[in-house]
Amino acid sequence: MSTQSATSDLGSHSANTAAAQSGAPALTYPAVSVLDLVPVRSGQTSAEAVRASLDLVRLADALGFRRYWFAEHHNMPAVAASTPPVMIAAAATITERIRVGSGGVMLPNHAPLVVAEQFAALEAIAPGRIDLGIGRAPGSDPVITALLRATGPTADVDRFPQHVRDILALVDRDGAALELRNGQTYEVRATPAAATVPELWLLGSSDYSARLAAQLGLPYVFANHFAGAGLEQAMAIYRGEFQPGVIDSPHTFVTTNVVVADTVEEAQARALPQLRQMARIRTGLPLTPIETVEQAQNTPMPSRAEALIDAMRGAWIIDAPTGAAERIRDLARTADVDEVMVVPVAGSRVGEPVTETPGRVRTLELLHQALSTAATPATV
Repeated sequence: MSTQSATSDLGSHSANTAAAQSGAPALTYPAVSVLDLVPVRSGQTSAEAVRASLDLVRLADALGFRRYWFAEHHNMPAVAASTPPVMIAAAATITERIRVGSGGVMLPNHAPLVVAEQFAALEAIAPGRIDLGIGRAPGSDPVITALLRATGPTADVDRFPQHVRDILALVDRDGAALELRNGQTYEVRATPAAATVPELWLLGSSDYSARLAAQLGLPYVFANHFAGAGLEQAMAIYRGEFQPGVIDSPHTFVTTNVVVADTVEEAQARALPQLRQMARIRTGLPLTPIETVEQAQNTPMPSRAEALIDAMRGAWIIDAPTGAAERIRDLARTADVDEVMVVPVAGSRVGEPVTETPGRVRTLELLHQALSTAATPATV
């Protein structure tokens, strides 16, 4: 395959009414975006979790955040983000300004043509606001990976670079061309008459995606929220090996887990459920829906999990507004970027409505206020 030239109301929204009416100030330095796994907590249904996330994307839109991405994970009791295009379509219809996208589509799970068609359709729904973030990981365990390959069209992970090129060609306004065995050319387009195209990003937590993004001249995101190491090396590779392609110069940002509350103590309490969930994943303990704060505080874990929680707690941004904002700025300066994508992982307390996510709402509100006050620009 070659390139020929290269408001429906889907949920209640009480959280951002005041912000929308008052015309909340846009964030300055750094710009902030959101990555959402659509967390499912104890006693909550998938429908309630989705409703809470749609409320959150409307809040992010009202507050001036740059983009809002949905992840792809499969068969996890605490994550309802299994189909990014569906969530993106829902989010696009209830927002006005914010870019919406995938963080990311795990390409080995999908046929490239299907991905291209889905995101071309999304771009038609919200022209100029769609991001197609692509990753190489399976987004689940080996059993689900095998099930995906056995029950539907998927992509060979070893052909990942070519499949990225194929998607770029398919969503292009001029489409792509197949050379048939009889020598004829067969034209293929993801949509009949594209006016605009989605913005394609490569996601990764290793050197591989950084190097491929550099080779293809694509924007790149380092998945700092779960990588734990390798940020500086990946950024150096991306910037050092970058060749003009889809874009003319390197364009990148980083992700990070964030909990912001009115006090440090409340932020630490709200972070505990997700810290424990990540410890379960990394130590092979059984997975459950996200605990409430009270469940997390009152249920012991093995010592190896507790040690991991202590280590992660230092790497995540868990703080009151001023401290959190300064750490966000420090991360932006360290990575030499003008944008940071936060994963708001604040847990909920017993008695809080299951259709809402007060801790995550408060994280975005407080972070917006802190970053909009006496922001410190930097040269990036």
